[in-house]
Amino acid sequence: MFLEVEHLSIRYPRTPSAAVDDVSLRLQPGELGALIGPSGSGKTSLLRAVAGLEPAQAGRIRLAGTLLEGDGIRVAAEERRIGMVFQDFALFPHLDVAANIGFGLRGMARGQREQVVTAMLELVGLSGSGGKFPHQLSGGQQQRIALARALAPQ
Repeated sequence: MFLEVEHLSIRYPRTPSAAVDDVSLRLQPGELGALIGPSGSGKTSLLRAVAGLEPAQAGRIRLAGTLLEGDGIRVAAEERRIGMVFQDFALFPHLDVAANIGFGLRGMARGQREQVVTAMLELVGLSGSGGKFPHQLSGGQQQRIALARALAPQ
């Protein structure tokens, strides 16, 4: 099993109903999944919990057999190595494009980080844009930078 979510529940303070209530799903390696539902049904909350950005109040999350959340264990988001591209792209406005892409590569040698950033810029068709800031890019270009940042840590 690649991704396994078992009986996951997420509640927000001062909200009467659960954002996610007893949800279970499984994905095999190479399998694609889709979360479909109306606005406010908990799709983003579930994805944020899998990425480690939102704590679950109940249930378990396993990735490649490793328990990430549940039974008293909570692996930090930065240690899960799960990339996520948000609807609003969540780019850091005070960082240039290269720094946005390289954000998740901390701990990597500078030269190696620069190589990865250059490769990601090439991959998304934005070579030479590393020194620009998010506000200098179109919405589509910002989306590609967010995708490059999600892919950069491999």
